[in-house]
Amino acid sequence: MREVILTSMEANTRYHARSSRSRLAVTALMGLGLAACQSTDRPSEAPEALHGPELTQPIAKPDFTLLALDGTAYDFRKETEGYLTLLFFGYTHCPDVCPVHMANLGAVVKRLPNTVTERLKVIFVTTDPDRDTPERLREWLDGFDPSFIGLTGSQASLAIAQSAARVQPAFRDTTATSTEPGEYFIGHAAQVIAYTPDNLVHAMYPWGIRQEDWAHDIPLLLERWPNPTK
Repeated sequence: MREVILTSMEANTRYHARSSRSRLAVTALMGLGLAACQSTDRPSEAPEALHGPELTQPIAKPDFTLLALDGTAYDFRKETEGYLTLLFFGYTHCPDVCPVHMANLGAVVKRLPNTVTERLKVIFVTTDPDRDTPERLREWLDGFDPSFIGLTGSQASLAIAQSAARVQPAFRDTTATSTEPGEYFIGHAAQVIAYTPDNLVHAMYPWGIRQEDWAHDIPLLLERWPNPTK
């Protein structure tokens, strides 16, 4: 089996939003010593093979607290205990990566059986709290699936959450130009992080993951790494 090792430089690639000439990139992992393993030798039809890149060394679920859209504190680790949790950092004005990820997940969630969706949480954390009000976040997420959870917070608390999740911190892209007042783009991590019920990350899902990949992997992630206390 051939392993693809992500160097620190490769792991820190970020997605920079552009208007009509968007540059797309994937943030895979942050820090030294973390690796992604994608077997090129296993047959694609093998039922145990994930479609998303699987980590050779699992990463622990982080502790951080942000705000739910009703203004109450949301303890990420506590609230997601025992669930398959798909975490994504993005913003509602994103021209492509964010709506595509959410649209793909929304379409797949609608097709999954209740026995799977009741054990799944999709969490979208805004990286643009100035424009992403709780009302806008709720309306935007409802367009994909009403079960999706939106989180916000201060710039400081969002930076802590991103660091805890081992993704590069988001930033306002001052190199992009816009003719509209108040319009700007955010550079942010482009991967969905999958925390399995055992409170570990075994796989991450970069930009380009398709609906068929999610449909295959979501039940498999629950099956392979269940809650060890049950």
